[in-house]
Order: sequence, then structure tokens, then C-alpha cells
Amino acid sequence: MGLNKKSVDDINVKGKRVLVRCDFNVPLKNGEITDETRIVAALPTINKLIADGGKVILCSHLGKVKNGPNEGESLAPVAKRLSEKLGKEVNFVADYNVTGEAATKAVEAMGEGDVVLLQNTRFRGAEETKNGEAFSKELADLADVYVCDAFGSSHRAHASVAGVTKCISEKGGENAVGYLMQKEIDFLGNAVENPVRPFVAILGGAKVADKLNVINNLLEKCDTLIIGGGMAYTFLKARGLEVGNSLVDNEKLDYCKEMMTKAVTLGKKLLLPVDTCVADHFPDPIDGPIEIQVVGVDEIPADKEGLDIGTETAKLYAEAVKSAKTVVWNGPMGVFENPTLAAGTIAVAKALAETDATTIIGGGDSAAAVNQLGFADKMSHISTGGGASLEFLEGKELPGVVAADDK
Repeated sequence: MGLNKKSVDDINVKGKRVLVRCDFNVPLKNGEITDETRIVAALPTINKLIADGGKVILCSHLGKVKNGPNEGESLAPVAKRLSEKLGKEVNFVADYNVTGEAATKAVEAMGEGDVVLLQNTRFRGAEETKNGEAFSKELADLADVYVCDAFGSSHRAHASVAGVTKCISEKGGENAVGYLMQKEIDFLGNAVENPVRPFVAILGGAKVADKLNVINNLLEKCDTLIIGGGMAYTFLKARGLEVGNSLVDNEKLDYCKEMMTKAVTLGKKLLLPVDTCVADHFPDPIDGPIEIQVVGVDEIPADKEGLDIGTETAKLYAEAVKSAKTVVWNGPMGVFENPTLAAGTIAVAKALAETDATTIIGGGDSAAAVNQLGFADKMSHISTGGGASLEFLEGKELPGVVAADDK
């Protein structure tokens, strides 16, 4: 799935109103932003459009907004931080209607290079439902050109991601992708469709069910598939081993057997843990002290629970990464939020940091782990979208990508 889409380098925005869908879904604590990664990631596209004389109108969602609009999920803190980063005022339209009279007036008053940030798009209610059609049109009415730079939302066919593009096209405008989207699709697309081999894929996380299609798709594309995290115990049980109180998806045992058979048929390596860290129970609180022991996967006590890969498994996985030329990693190897149970995830992150391979971290918890553990600057690419990168690795087309104009 190469990127044959118009990018911000292919459009002329001088004097035009440019609506940019960003991913400003940042973590907030008491109204303060605790991690500005997503804001920083959006800057190259915004700065390019400012430099080219566009009138830059930014929009994004923030949080889940389950109980209607509220100040706790307003984009006001983002506007403040963005103003600091851009070195110029970002005019924030606080109106909960998002595209109402206040937004129209703010846009009418814009000069070239000015920046306006609209309120949280989810304040408009369900932007993915029928109501989304009116919202799509109102967003498009504010702009001449649309740029999608929100990879983390590109798997959703929402008004501000895909719906707006139809309305922009109908009035003769262009739809392009920003630099962040371009980078995501170039890295993830090339890794899956045209990898430099050997290609190693590492999948972790809790549930097999979340990664059914990813496992199936990557087995066909990669040379070695490494399984860790909670879902490894379903594979181990499918092999006939006792896994005690470890997390198991009993409905997916046959699927795991199928995948192990498929690996053999295709001549692919499927690596599973050879030892594991077990404890009496899941840590509570999650980062609290916990007593563990390392046992072989054929020696898991019936009353204990596996919570991380063991030391031998960590070595085995690190060794598999050493000879790789392309590595994609999605999902931690254990309960990485706990210092005692982070060893497996750290070992894999360290192996990726030390290899010369192209290393791609597929968003979500694995991105959080790499950032928290201090390995972020050693990776070729860290995806900003958890769900989006998973769907991409499944081989699905993403609405936010499809909606952009072809070159």
C-alpha cells in the first residue's frame, strides 16, 4: 500500500483556507498536557502551510467525550502549547458547536500564515453518524483545501477524517495528506508490502482476539513471527501445555493451532516463549511490588499466572532480531507498567535499539513502552496510531488514507 496520494508538497495553499485534521488527542492531568509527542509530530505540516501563506485552520478530537462537551476535554491547553511551539498566536475558537458563528468569524478575519484551532470535534456529538453529514459540510464550508495529518484517527470514517473530503471535492478543492501521514504510510506500507528481508514481526499484548487478522496477515509477509505478552499463553495452551491461571482465550485455541500449522506450511518461524515469569496474582496496584519466579513453559504451576516472558525467551527473541533487516513490533511482552515485569519488554526494546534494521513500532502500548523506557530515539519510526497501525498491519484500507486525492 504505497502512498500515491497528494501531499502538502503537491498543493498550492497561498491565500487559501486550509483545514488540517490533526491528532491532538494528548493526555491531560489537571488541565496540563503530560505528553506533547502528538503536538510536536504535527508541527512540520503546520509550519509548511504557514510558510506557504495558507490560512491554517486546525481541528482534532480529544478524549472520548461520553457525557457531552466539558472544559476537561476542551482543546484550550493544546492551543496554548501550540502557540508556544509555533512562536505565534493560535486563535482558539472555544465554541462547543465547533463550526458555528464564532468559527466562521475567526476564519473570515484570518490573514496569510494565521492559525486558528477549532474546539474538540467530538463536542458535536457522534461525528460518525448521520449527523456527521451536516458536520462534514460545515467543516468544508470553512475551507478551500483539506489536509489529513491524523494517522491515529485515519481508520475511522468520521466527518472530520473522511466525510469532509467529499464536500471539499464537490466544491473543487483538493484533499492531501500531511507529512506525518505520509511518513506513517511510507514506513508501515513498505514494511508490510515491500520489506527488506529478513523481516521479523513481534506481536505482544493481552488478547489474541485483538490481533487475529494481524497474525494471519503478517505470517504471510514476514520470515519470523515472535509472539509474547498475554496472548502467548493461548498459543502455549493450544500446544497442550499447562498455563495455570495465565490469561487464556479458550475460544481462540483452534485458531492458534491453525496459525502454528500455517507457519510450518509456509516455512516461517513462529517463536513462542520457552520460559516465563509467574506470580500468585496480577500486581495491584499495577506498579506495586510483586514476587515472581522464572519457570520453563512446561513447568507453570496450576495456581500461578504468567505475567512476562522469561530470561531465556528474552535472549531467544533478541537473537532473532539481530539478523533482521526489517522489524515491526506491536504490543509489550508483559505487564511493562510494573518495574519487576518490564524486563521482557526492555530486552526486546534494547535488541531493536542495537540492530541496524529498520525498526517500526506499531503505536499503542509498544510505543508507550519504548517512550517510557528511553529507547524512542533509537527506533526508525514510532507510529502515532495504535488502532490505525494495527488495521494497516492487517492489510485493511484506512478511510482517512483512501479519502485523500491521488497524485
